[in-house]
Amino acid sequence: MCVNILKDNVILGKNVKIYSFVNLYGCTIGDNTKIGTFVEIQKDAHVGKNCKISSHSFICSGVKIGNNCFIGHGVMFINDNYPRSVNERGDLEDEKDWLSRYVETYIGDNVSIGSNCTILGGVKIGNDAIIGAGAVVTSDVDSFTTVVGNPAKQTIKKIK
Repeated sequence: MCVNILKDNVILGKNVKIYSFVNLYGCTIGDNTKIGTFVEIQKDAHVGKNCKISSHSFICSGVKIGNNCFIGHGVMFINDNYPRSVNERGDLEDEKDWLSRYVETYIGDNVSIGSNCTILGGVKIGNDAIIGAGAVVTSDVDSFTTVVGNPAKQTIKKIK
């Protein structure tokens, strides 16, 4: 197994399973969670208990994932909805430059996010929601709701 824990401040719960070529730094991973191959989870991200994070997914700073969630293959989270390469001085941007654009994303409990989804920054996805494969989530998703497409739109609202 080749796991790159880039900083000491990674908090791992009990029975966490991590596959090869995973980058973790400054994040929290809950009990019984499984992290697939080629996943990166950045600082200030939180993954709850009993989650499955599939291969090739990217969980950036500021993403909070609840308990019992499924994150499909190649899911991308975004924490800057207006990214730039260089700042006003023409220098490559660093964390200080984009801090004013930084947004957090909240994923409720029992959420399923299909493969190849993109979740824009600042979105809240409610408990028991389902995000169809390939969806681009640009706005909040209510609990017990299924959304699909680009941009993601509601298709089914479950009865609680």
